[in-house]
Amino acid sequence: MITEMFLFMNVVGLIAFAVVGSFKALREDLDLFGITVLGVLTALGGGITRDLLVNQVPYALKSYTDFSFALLGVWLAIVLYRIFKKDISSKFFILIPDAIGLSAFTTTGALIAYDAGVSFFGIIILATLTGIGGGMISDIFLGKIPNVLKDDFYASCAIIGATAFYIAVHSGVDLNVSAVICATVVLMIRILAILYNWRLPKFS
Repeated sequence: MITEMFLFMNVVGLIAFAVVGSFKALREDLDLFGITVLGVLTALGGGITRDLLVNQVPYALKSYTDFSFALLGVWLAIVLYRIFKKDISSKFFILIPDAIGLSAFTTTGALIAYDAGVSFFGIIILATLTGIGGGMISDIFLGKIPNVLKDDFYASCAIIGATAFYIAVHSGVDLNVSAVICATVVLMIRILAILYNWRLPKFS
């Protein structure tokens, strides 16, 4: 049951991340190739980077399914853009699937980091990178400061969730239960951040 839940959340995340990345490209008036590159990078970039850091061939390069769902997200973004004639990536019905994706990807990153035997900081970095890396890469491709560094309570959700995972698993909690704790913490905090417009303080 837990496996099926995470598979579903992962699919939702791949599609949602690809939609968000594609809308970034649409805002910049990129062509179809540019839209596809940005959408796929946003969906898969974090996981690919994580796998390279733990010295693995990226799973996304070995599987047809991840790329297929990312391309589905690109297609969906184009359809939505044609229907609404504007960027709707900040709408609630996009933000919630995106939050589900952040939750699933962060948890996957934490599990892979734990399996790789890295330290507490390694788990936090790899889990967070899996959740936010694709979005950061797509922003950098567009020559922008990544949005997670300046304008949203987003990466913090992944950091808190990964910390909860580390505490749980090192307190003797079953690995699957620890994964559920991580996913739940990330999802709930991100939804609260959306509802209450949470932001980290700035010092300008």
